[in-house]
Amino acid sequence: MKKEIYVLLLVLVFLVPVSTWSQLKTESLFDEDQLIERLQELSSDAYEGRKTGEKGNTLARNFIISKFKELGVQPINSVFEQHFDFKKKKNKYEGVNVLGKIKGSHFPEKYIVISAHYDHLGVKDGKIYNGADDDASGICALFAFAEYFKQNPPKHSVILAAFDAEEMGLQGSKFFVKKPIVGRNAIVLNINMDMIGRNVDNELYVVGGKYSEKLQEILEKFKHSTSIKLLQGHDGSDGKYDWTLSSDHGPFHLQKIPFLYFGEEDHPDYHKETDEFENIDPKYYKETVRLIVEVFNDIDKNWEKK
Repeated sequence: MKKEIYVLLLVLVFLVPVSTWSQLKTESLFDEDQLIERLQELSSDAYEGRKTGEKGNTLARNFIISKFKELGVQPINSVFEQHFDFKKKKNKYEGVNVLGKIKGSHFPEKYIVISAHYDHLGVKDGKIYNGADDDASGICALFAFAEYFKQNPPKHSVILAAFDAEEMGLQGSKFFVKKPIVGRNAIVLNINMDMIGRNVDNELYVVGGKYSEKLQEILEKFKHSTSIKLLQGHDGSDGKYDWTLSSDHGPFHLQKIPFLYFGEEDHPDYHKETDEFENIDPKYYKETVRLIVEVFNDIDKNWEKK
C-alpha cells in the first residue's frame, strides 16, 4: 500500500503544473518561526517586565535596536532613540522611544507610522509582569514588518515605532506626536498594534475606520488570506468599551491623523503576572500579524488614489 501511495505522489508531481503547487501553499510574508522565537525572548524573565526607567526596559530597548539593525531598518537622523521625560504623580521619569525608518519607493516624503509599545508593568511583590501579549506581541510584529519590507519595499516611507511608557499614560506616543522628527504634515497614517497574540474566538478588532472615509472604504473592500474574523467596533458605535484613545493611536487621533488600531478583547491574564509566552496562541498570532501586513499593503497601494 505504501508503495502505491508513493507512485501516486510521483505521478501527481509530474502532472500538476508548478504554478498550481505554489497556489496550494500560502506565500510566507515573514519568518513565522522567528516571530515566535522573538516573542518568547522579549517576554522572558530576563527583561524583568520592561517597566519604563528600569533595567529590563533598557535591555528591551537594546534588543529592539539590535533587531532593527539586523533587519536593515535605518535610524532616523542617525539615531534610533528618541529621549523624553515626563511627570507622573509628582515623580519625574525618563523614557525612550525606538524609531526606525524604511524609505518608500514612490512617496518617500510621506510616512505611515507602524507602532507598538515595548514597556510593561515591571516587577510587583516579587512577581514579574512579562506582558507577552501586552505588548511584546505588537513589538515582535514590527520585526515581521521589517522582514517583509526587505523583499517588498513599501510605496510610502514607514516609521517603525516602538513606543515607551504606554502603560504610564501613552507618554511615548504623546511625545512623538508633538515632536515627530519627520514633520507632522508628513505623517499620513498610524497603524497601532497592542495585544494581538491570543483570542479564544479567533477574533481581531480594528478601530479607526469610523473616523476616516478613505480607511472605511479600504476596510470594506479588504479581503485577507487568514482564518481570523476581523471585526470593526469598540469605537463608540456598538455599546462596547471605546478603544479610540486606549493605546498609542490615541495621540495621533487627537491630532487628526488617521489611524487603525488592531487588538483583541481583554483576556483573564490582562495586566497580570500570568500574561506569559506560554499563553500565546502561536497560530492565531501568526495569522493576526499576516492580516495586519495585508491591511497595510492595501492602504499603501490605494492611499494616494483619491
